[in-house]
Amino acid sequence: MFAGKVFSAEAMTAWKAIAAALAIIGSARATAYAQARIGTAGAGAIAEKPESAGMIIALEALPELLVIMGFVVAAMITSMNPEK
Repeated sequence: MFAGKVFSAEAMTAWKAIAAALAIIGSARATAYAQARIGTAGAGAIAEKPESAGMIIALEALPELLVIMGFVVAAMITSMNPEK
């Protein structure tokens, strides 16, 4: 589609860093939002029904997978080599 190089190597490195940062920031913000909502609801649920504490703790840890996936995507972005 393009006849030649569109970006220099330095510009591609900068764009990759920006994209990786956005992947991590987006996943971290989504995790924070989810954990805030789960924690609030979980506190109320545990107050009413203390035996549900184990399930609430598991649900509180589940959004952390979003951050892990954000790091995986960031690693994939920074390791890609578009020149090959």
